[in-house]
Amino acid sequence: MSVAVMTARPTARPTPEFRAGGTDFSERRRSGVSQGLVVDISASGDKAITWDANGAARIGALTTIATIATDARIAAAYPGIAASAQGLATPQVRQVATLGGNLAQRSRCWYFRRADIDCLKKGGTTCPARSGNHLYGVAFDLGPCVAPHPSTMAAALLAFDATIATDRRSGLSIADLLGDGSVAHADHTLAAGEMIRSIALPAPLEGERASYKRAISRTYAEWPLVELCARVVITGGKFQLVRLAAGGVAPVPLRLTAAEVALHGQIADAASIAAAAKAATSGAKSLPMTAYKLDLLQGLIRDVLERLSD
Repeated sequence: MSVAVMTARPTARPTPEFRAGGTDFSERRRSGVSQGLVVDISASGDKAITWDANGAARIGALTTIATIATDARIAAAYPGIAASAQGLATPQVRQVATLGGNLAQRSRCWYFRRADIDCLKKGGTTCPARSGNHLYGVAFDLGPCVAPHPSTMAAALLAFDATIATDRRSGLSIADLLGDGSVAHADHTLAAGEMIRSIALPAPLEGERASYKRAISRTYAEWPLVELCARVVITGGKFQLVRLAAGGVAPVPLRLTAAEVALHGQIADAASIAAAAKAATSGAKSLPMTAYKLDLLQGLIRDVLERLSD
C-alpha cells in the first residue's frame, strides 16, 4: 500500500455551496474540505409530497429522509423507496437530511475527506485510493476515481425510473444527474448554483413488488458495503419486469442490466435467480481489495429476489 502525498493546492476562490439539512455539508466545513460562502436554502425549498390522478408521486427536494421513510402512501406505492430511506444512516440524521442533499452529497472517500490530501475530486492529478487503501472502493472500475457514489436514495430512484427537476433543467434521469463515472472531479452534473427542486416518480405498475437491502459491517449507523434496490412484476410465476439498482459498487449507482435481461420471462425460482446473480457481475473489474463486494452483490440479489418471489 502506497502512502498518499500531502500537497498544497493553489489558492482559488471557493464556489459558494448550498446548505439544506447540512448533515454532509457541516462535516465538510469542519474538516476544511469545503470553504467559502454558504447559501442556506433550508427554509426556501419544496418539502411536500404530492400525488397526481394516476397515483404518481412528486417529492420536493427538501423533503426529509425521515418523512419519506415514514410516509404510508410512499410505502404502499413505492416500498423500495421507503425501505431505502428507512435503512439510511440513523434516526437523528434522517430527521434533518433531505432527499436533494442525499442526491447531491460529495464523496465519502477518506482521501477526499482529508483537506491536506490531494485527489482528483479536489483538482489533483491522481487518485490516492487507487494505489492506496481502497478497501471500501468500487468493484466496477468505471473511471479514474475509485470511490463508490454515496447516495442510497439515488440507487433506489434509479430502480424506479425517477426523474429530477432543477431550477434550470427538467426531466433528468439519475444517470443524467450523476453521470457515468468517467468524470473524476465531480459527484454530479449540477452546474455551480444549480439547485435540485423536485423528484418525480412514475405511477406504480399493477402487481409490482419492491424491496431494498444493504450489506454492512456493523448492525447500525454504517455506510453500506453494497446495497440493492429491486423492483419486479411477476405474472404466471414468471418475471415480466425486473429493475435492479446497486449502490456501493461503482462511482455511480449501477443498473444491473445483465441480470435484468437474464430474468425477463424466466420462472421466478431459485435457479433462475442464481443465474441472474452470476450474470450481474459479468464484466465487473474489481480492485485488488474489493473483489469481496461481488460476492456480497450476488448474495443480495439472491436474497432480495427470492423474498420478492415468495
